[in-house]
Amino acid sequence: MAAAGALPCFAELIAPPTWRTIDFISDLHLADDTPHGFDAWAAYLGSTGADAVFMLGDLFEAWIGDDSRHSGFEARCVDVLSAASRRIELAFMVGNRDFLLGAEMLAACGVRQLADPTVLTAFGRRLLLSHGDALCLSDVAYQQLRRTVRQPAWQAAALAQPLAARRALARQMRDESHRHQANQPAGEWFDVDRGAALAWMQAADAPDFIHGHTHRPGSELLAPGFTRHVLSDWEFDHTVTPRADVLRWQAGGLSRLSPEATATAR
Repeated sequence: MAAAGALPCFAELIAPPTWRTIDFISDLHLADDTPHGFDAWAAYLGSTGADAVFMLGDLFEAWIGDDSRHSGFEARCVDVLSAASRRIELAFMVGNRDFLLGAEMLAACGVRQLADPTVLTAFGRRLLLSHGDALCLSDVAYQQLRRTVRQPAWQAAALAQPLAARRALARQMRDESHRHQANQPAGEWFDVDRGAALAWMQAADAPDFIHGHTHRPGSELLAPGFTRHVLSDWEFDHTVTPRADVLRWQAGGLSRLSPEATATAR
């Protein structure tokens, strides 16, 4: 994980020259109690005109292990991903909610596994991709938890438990996360560390950085020639004002679209 003054290893991915349109989404937090969000996601993947869709973490509110994919809500998600991967390229990077999603599930769905961070080269430019949670350095409690749950020994022990026990653990971690957020002072929230983000971009030789996690969509110039682009979360079920957007990359640059608008001309 990132720490002040530390730089990660940057995975490299070069887009095929046939790709003309690349979409980025994150933080959909899909679960069995988000039917409208699920439907919006399924409709988007079934109709987008992109050549590739990069899902940068927290696609699921929780993922309790790849062996959960054979029934229920998880099986429906497998069906959507599998159908979409036969039509377009799909890539996935784990987030802080679905970090237990592994190679077995992705292979079953035909989805490419992405390391965090990854540098994507396309259209003659380099673009840095991350979920973003590793750079929220001021959230000390979360960073301590992240170090624990990303340890192979912790994950092996968690995955060795029965599915029912893992579902209970996921609910517990979700409740703890909600309490952690509720205890933050009003109006305050944890953002990525701008200095660390800029250091990543400079080390990766990437003038643009795309991440999610913070649910604060927008673009920000961190230094001359270096811009970060924050992805939107998707919320259709627990709000009176649904929200979602897709960040689309083409030769002409980056643009924000609604999921419905991505089905238009490439």
